[in-house]
Amino acid sequence: MRILHLDQNHPLLIEQLAAAGHHNHEDYTISKSATEKIIAEYDGIVIRSRFKIDKQFIDAAHQLKFIARVGAGLESIDIPYAESKGIYLISAPEGNRNAVGEHALGMILSLFNKLNQADAEVKSGQWNREPNRGVELEGKTVGIIGYGNMGKAFAKKLQGFDCEVLCYDILDHVGDANARQVSLEELQKKADVLSLHTPWTPQTDKMVGDTFINAFAKAFYLINTARGKSVVTSALVTALKSGKIKGAGLDVLEYEKLSFENLFTSKEEMPDPLKYLITAENVLLTPHIAGWTIESKRKLAQTIVDKILAKF
Repeated sequence: MRILHLDQNHPLLIEQLAAAGHHNHEDYTISKSATEKIIAEYDGIVIRSRFKIDKQFIDAAHQLKFIARVGAGLESIDIPYAESKGIYLISAPEGNRNAVGEHALGMILSLFNKLNQADAEVKSGQWNREPNRGVELEGKTVGIIGYGNMGKAFAKKLQGFDCEVLCYDILDHVGDANARQVSLEELQKKADVLSLHTPWTPQTDKMVGDTFINAFAKAFYLINTARGKSVVTSALVTALKSGKIKGAGLDVLEYEKLSFENLFTSKEEMPDPLKYLITAENVLLTPHIAGWTIESKRKLAQTIVDKILAKF
């Protein structure tokens, strides 16, 4: 097959596809419109998130057999239309689930122990012990929404901390030895920490808003390593100011572009809620890197190769 690679990935992906007899063409700067003019020549595409693969793009891809996204989700692809054209869709949540689980756990421990705040203070010449007294994860209840690859990997990391782990998912019977599946209402009643591990769908878009937050019985910490648009940032800021949310660890933000590549290149005025997050001591921000480790780069590529070769 002729395969077009639109984003640079681990070299093993190209090497193993070539070894299997497939022909690879790499173009990491070509525009969407230019790609549409040549896509009819290809049987497969490998992409991360550079642009959206929509109906117009798919209509131009007359002989496309598969679209492989080197990442966990497929939200940049018009899934129903692609499937209606018989195009096989491939993603790789198995490839970075461990990295996401470790990152989410790291965010909790950092927030609980005020590590970033304490580090900044010591580096500025302040030795403040009592204001930086932390809390322990032991005895707390962690609620996970979305119990697929990412949620399960995170729950596994929590074993050994002697905390209760609850999960909520739209699918039944996904709980396991690491997390007890409960209703959303029970999770909101008991959770001290909420960690999101959901894809971006119509059901999860703007899911965490004022009503959702206020349904929690206790003040809680929020961790989001999933998708930024699932959290209404203005509602999060209101809850942080009131104390309803004690702290937030955010690897993703509502204001990200589809490509996830850069948040600060827009000429638009920075939204006020984002200004607050940047200055808040109880907010930990990272640039969409939870699944972005040296190991996951290889695992993601290997997962994609294995799935392509298994099918074709």
